[in-house]
Amino acid sequence: MRPVLVIVLVIFGLIVAFSGCNSYNGFVEKDTTVEQAWGNVQSAYQRRADLIPNLVNTVKGVANFEQSTLTQVADARARATSIQVDPTNLTPEKLAEFQAAQGELSSALGRLLMVTENYPELRATESFKELQSQLEGTENRIKVERDKYNGAVSEYNNAVRRFPANFWAGIFGFERKGVFEADQAAQNAPKVEF
Repeated sequence: MRPVLVIVLVIFGLIVAFSGCNSYNGFVEKDTTVEQAWGNVQSAYQRRADLIPNLVNTVKGVANFEQSTLTQVADARARATSIQVDPTNLTPEKLAEFQAAQGELSSALGRLLMVTENYPELRATESFKELQSQLEGTENRIKVERDKYNGAVSEYNNAVRRFPANFWAGIFGFERKGVFEADQAAQNAPKVEF
């Protein structure tokens, strides 16, 4: 009877060990996917940050352009690029800080593009049109990459929270990660007046 008990315990131990290894490897794979998706988000934001100096220099070429608007864009770009988020520590608080800085830059760019409406000679230049088109494309890329990131985080968070994998996640130190959320200001519809 004793050898049967030993065999059962060995088999049970192997099942537990296999389950732990399988869960750990799954978490590592999903965590790596989240890190890659985060890298793509940062790359898209960096593309926008790289385009801004060209846009500002193009706009500066127009006489009497509002200097304060250009300064706001440059300052917002500096703040947005100074915030670094470690992909291994994507907490909701760090994501909110990153998102707030990027939102401030988006607002400053929006103001800049609105003010340029008062300068038909600027809007007529090919370089401005091309930069504006590249910025629009980049904003679309940012949205796509944020959506992909949120999908990867959702898959990761589901894996970390499911039973019995959540037991292994706790043992191995895999915690939930934060997602991009809509800015609070986005909840209010813009007011259009004619």
